[in-house]
Amino acid sequence: MAWKRKSRRNFGRVRKLPSGRYQARYPGPDGVLRPADRTFATTTDADRWLSKKRIEIEDGRWLDPVEGQTTVRDWSARWLAAVSPQLKHKTQASYRSLINSLINPALGDRELSSLRPIAITEWVASMNAKGLSASRIRQAYRVLSQVMRSAVENDMIAQTPCRGVRLPRMPQTEPHILTPLEASRVVRSADKPHDLLIALLAYAGLRVGEAFALRRVDIDAAGGFVLVDENLAEANGKLVFDTPKTHQKRLLRIGPSLVKRLAAHLATLPGSDDALLFTTPAGKPLRYNQWRKAYFDPAVEAAGLTDVTPHDLRASHGTWVADKYGVMTAAHRLGHSNASVTTRHYARPVAGRDDQVAAASDAWFSGHDHEQGARSGHDDDDDGSSGALVPV
Repeated sequence: MAWKRKSRRNFGRVRKLPSGRYQARYPGPDGVLRPADRTFATTTDADRWLSKKRIEIEDGRWLDPVEGQTTVRDWSARWLAAVSPQLKHKTQASYRSLINSLINPALGDRELSSLRPIAITEWVASMNAKGLSASRIRQAYRVLSQVMRSAVENDMIAQTPCRGVRLPRMPQTEPHILTPLEASRVVRSADKPHDLLIALLAYAGLRVGEAFALRRVDIDAAGGFVLVDENLAEANGKLVFDTPKTHQKRLLRIGPSLVKRLAAHLATLPGSDDALLFTTPAGKPLRYNQWRKAYFDPAVEAAGLTDVTPHDLRASHGTWVADKYGVMTAAHRLGHSNASVTTRHYARPVAGRDDQVAAASDAWFSGHDHEQGARSGHDDDDDGSSGALVPV
């Protein structure tokens, strides 16, 4: 049946179908006629739809429906290829794994424009039913959210379907905050030179990968500084040297005791300035699981402690520094670009501080100023820090 254009219609075309319903077509910005995504009961309904479409085009809000027909599989592959140069190798591998193992099998063949929040909610529920951890589910959702947000930003779809979706809660786990004396016991219990590596976690706040990546050139024994500008990560079984997490390079001052012992260790290292401080007996870069089993866990056990991870030492360092010198100083030493990260994940109340506050507040309430206590400040605190290998 031929298309009919009424004199009052100056945009698009409408025709009656054999079914009795009406089909509308409109010219996109490129002049190509495109059909409406549905048919209409009356010409009035079709005209009303065409009017809205015309306004959408004139306002610059029009999206080519063909773009929305791109599958999640194709768009996620294109997105990952585009963002990979800005990602760390470990992050690239993690994103690729999540896309291939969790996103594509469930949603890869779906068109971008067909996805709705209910489909994402069902996907999250299916992962939960399979017994995936809350962490893994949330990681997969975050990657899909980035893929879909990119589709919106590139005018593929009008809005992301990743909205209003309830995710499983992460279990609340608190780091094991050690006292400086407990950390010192772990250091003294470790085999050499891994005692120095553990000391750098506890008394400089390094990440394990940052300590693994330290080289001779990074230690300024004369000035008492450590330069943290590299990280050793494992991705898909391969070791990769990269910049520190969040790309936060930093120069840290360390205590004289640790500097002296590091200087002595440097004298035993073979090779050039690029020589790694800590390696396997064969001279290879360290791998986390092997190092922890061979050196760290035995040191923790020998120190009479349990449930201590290498990351706990970093968290302990952050807590000690934040308690004594403020969150901003702790954030610098931990390599955080935002102090809120330090507060949220690392700085924890130090045992006994609440009792001290209660005693002080009693003095405030009664109107008495304990001048002696005020003069002594933290000097009256007995937290065992005097037994630490390197004071913060």
